[in-house]
Amino acid sequence: MVEWTDFERQTIADIFGKIDYETVGAAALSRCLIVYPWTQRYFGNFGNLYNASAIKINPMIAKHGTTIVHGLDRAWKNLDNIKEAYTELSILHSETIHVDPDNFRLFSDCLTITLAAQMGAEFNADVQAVVQKFLTVVVNALGKQYH
Repeated sequence: MVEWTDFERQTIADIFGKIDYETVGAAALSRCLIVYPWTQRYFGNFGNLYNASAIKINPMIAKHGTTIVHGLDRAWKNLDNIKEAYTELSILHSETIHVDPDNFRLFSDCLTITLAAQMGAEFNADVQAVVQKFLTVVVNALGKQYH
């Protein structure tokens, strides 16, 4: 079980209380697909992904990015039991969609960068440490079925 300090709990709640899910989700998923183009293989039915410009304006990518970030609500609202909260999603991604579990880490890295860009100076080292811890726990929970 992961232990969360009051500062960590409050920081996570503050971030998810402030972010614009649509902007952050679209930007993070677009970044992931551009920086790590092999991750595009899961989005073959999303239309034109031929270059960075096309990815950035693709409404299906934007919508799915928003869905992913909203999916993190499940984690921050269940901090004391993230693995259990993500059991169904872990099964879906491992057994049905067959997503490479490393893609969860790649997306979390892109999300961290996107949050830093959105939050500016407020995204200091202490906040980054909380975000990294939180996303690492989520990534591990999503990858649980792969082990």
